[in-house]
Amino acid sequence: MPIHSETPSKTTNVERDPRLFTWFLTLVMAVMYAIALLEKPELRQSWQVIVFSSLMVIHVFLHWQIEKVILIPKLIVAYIIVQGVLGFVICWMAGYEGIIFAIFMALLGETVGILGLSRATLIASIYYLTLAYLNLRQIMDVGSTGWMLIGIIPVIIFVVTYVTLYRRQTDAREQAQALANELEKANQQLSQYAAQVEDLTISNERQRMARELHDTLSQGLTGIILQLEAVEAHLDHDRVEKARTIVSNAMLQARSTLADARSAIDDLRGAQPENLESALRLEVTRFQNATDIACDLAIQDLPILQDRILDAVVRNVAEGLTNIGRHAQANKVAVAVSLEADVLLVIVLDDGQGFDPEMIPSGHYGLLGIRERMRLLGGSLEIQSSMGNGTRLEMRFPL
Repeated sequence: MPIHSETPSKTTNVERDPRLFTWFLTLVMAVMYAIALLEKPELRQSWQVIVFSSLMVIHVFLHWQIEKVILIPKLIVAYIIVQGVLGFVICWMAGYEGIIFAIFMALLGETVGILGLSRATLIASIYYLTLAYLNLRQIMDVGSTGWMLIGIIPVIIFVVTYVTLYRRQTDAREQAQALANELEKANQQLSQYAAQVEDLTISNERQRMARELHDTLSQGLTGIILQLEAVEAHLDHDRVEKARTIVSNAMLQARSTLADARSAIDDLRGAQPENLESALRLEVTRFQNATDIACDLAIQDLPILQDRILDAVVRNVAEGLTNIGRHAQANKVAVAVSLEADVLLVIVLDDGQGFDPEMIPSGHYGLLGIRERMRLLGGSLEIQSSMGNGTRLEMRFPL
């Protein structure tokens, strides 16, 4: 029998089992049709058999159309009325209590399946039982009809209970199927998201590798080149001892660059300095030895920093000093690290020739690396520079 939920949104999900009930109902109607023809010979007369057969066919045909009827709630009322009238005429012509019982119990169960336990079902049930009573009165006296109706009550209770339980079961099955469909869609979405995350991970990893290579090999080799250029300048002026000192520093930096490169190859991360002040003083010393440019370092007392913040500060300062040594033509440089509330403020300042921050030539990845590190840490980078007025890098790291 048609099993649907009470709301119109759920009636569109027609359960497959109504077909089984309709086949069973068709078989019962066929048996009742044959019995009626055998029990009432006058039905076999030409005009009566045509009318009776036609009404039976229409009645069964409408049962087969129930799945279409329930899609239009307004048709349900018309369906109940028409089926009741057809059932009444068929039973009146047959004059057989068996067919009365079969037709109206089937209609009652079908109504419960369509409308559930509701006021509309109660009204439809009274309508069907009234028609059944009138049919029974045709072949029985009042007393017999009353006892017949009393005997039908347990059957009605059984039909209603069975259909209600069956309806709940099929509703649960529909909900489980809907949930399974939603889970399948969610699984497909998760698969798509996983593919997107994988692509983003690969992209981020490539960017990180580019930064690591720049921070190790590029910065290290640039520092060595600057020191070798300083050596050449000192040798041109016969300052051999100064040149020898710079060569020693260059050799130390070359070894350090090689160690950092090996570490980056191992885990794509450079060696983490244990102390910010000592790490920055080392970078400042390397810068002064390589460029002969005075550099002041001012560090306020700081709390213990996370390794990722400490590493980013050192790398950003090293990159800033490298850019000053290569491009700024400065006479004095200053590095200041201080704490403002929950923000670590790092400033790299020079008095060089300056530049236009909006016009950075392609192939210069130093500032790009600084920006990416700040972005990953949720920090900010401000560049203040103009031609002839030096440069100020202001980096804010949220702690």
